[in-house]
Amino acid sequence: MERLMSLFSGLLFGLGLALSGMVDPERVLGFLDVAGAWDPSLAFVMGGALLVFMPGYFLLVRPRRQSLLGEPMAAVPAPTLDTRLLGGAVLFGIGWGMAGICPGPALALITAGQPLIGLFVVAMVTGVLLVDRGWQRTH
Repeated sequence: MERLMSLFSGLLFGLGLALSGMVDPERVLGFLDVAGAWDPSLAFVMGGALLVFMPGYFLLVRPRRQSLLGEPMAAVPAPTLDTRLLGGAVLFGIGWGMAGICPGPALALITAGQPLIGLFVVAMVTGVLLVDRGWQRTH
């Protein structure tokens, strides 16, 4: 059941990205171009998503002690700003700004049949595996 819920959540997320046009790298790059021909549509998509998400989160999710599948809710640790977090944020931002694609839309774009998206996903997975391997060696 857990895998089915994960699949449904991922499909719903991908559908939302596709319907909103946020899988289009040109639209994302237009949003990031605040000094040029800025496209505010991504801000409206994010704002609309927050308007839908926040009431449900505060009323239904946050007060729960168990997930809908009966599992205990994992406690979220207090965030710490360390070099690993900041470095990852910088790399993510640079990659997003250069390509106009982040991991969620990249996975949704695999179905578009564009060869460069496949290369992006392979590079993304390789990076994740290399960082994970390096992290395990140091801890």
